Amino acid sequence: MAFFQHAQFFVTVDDWGGLPPDTGLEVAFAGRSNAGKSSAINTLANRSRLAFTSKTPGRTQHINFFHLGDQRFLVDLPGYGYAQVPQSVKRHWQQLLSDYLVHRNSLKGLVVLMDIRHPLTDLDRQLIAWYLPSGKPMVVLLTKSDKLGRGARLEAVRGVRDALAGAKQSIEIIAFSSMTREGLETAEAAIARLYEPSP
Repeated sequence: MAFFQHAQFFVTVDDWGGLPPDTGLEVAFAGRSNAGKSSAINTLANRSRLAFTSKTPGRTQHINFFHLGDQRFLVDLPGYGYAQVPQSVKRHWQQLLSDYLVHRNSLKGLVVLMDIRHPLTDLDRQLIAWYLPSGKPMVVLLTKSDKLGRGARLEAVRGVRDALAGAKQSIEIIAFSSMTREGLETAEAAIARLYEPSP
């Protein structure tokens, strides 16, 4: 897990104007507020508090940048779909997320995290629909895989793969658990490849 172990907090922003210069290499992590995104980031980095986790979904209300060295950044996007956020805040983040996914030149890849028991919700599909036209690669982590038996995990992975089969870019789907560390090495390798120059 050496690739992520030296991650250091860089900056947090809450609007487009606050984003760092559009240079370098960024891979963004996105998912519903209860998908276990912060736990997955902490597991990848082998740290307990790099990304803030909470029993209250939706606490990540900023875009958080973590520096990995060599102008590479891990970008933690706000969790989406949390009902107790005011409509004005929802609209703000919807616009910011879509702008970031569509227009950010430094963005080289996207990691979408979905609860393996409830993948491809309407909001997940909307996020992916914003991103797919970019043609940039994507990794899907189906989190909380420890909650399902092996057969159900394989079926979930196959279902998501089939649903995204029409995409033109590379998409890897990985069953992942922060609790048991299932899929950790596979996920780390797949995400690290997102930082590599396109062939």
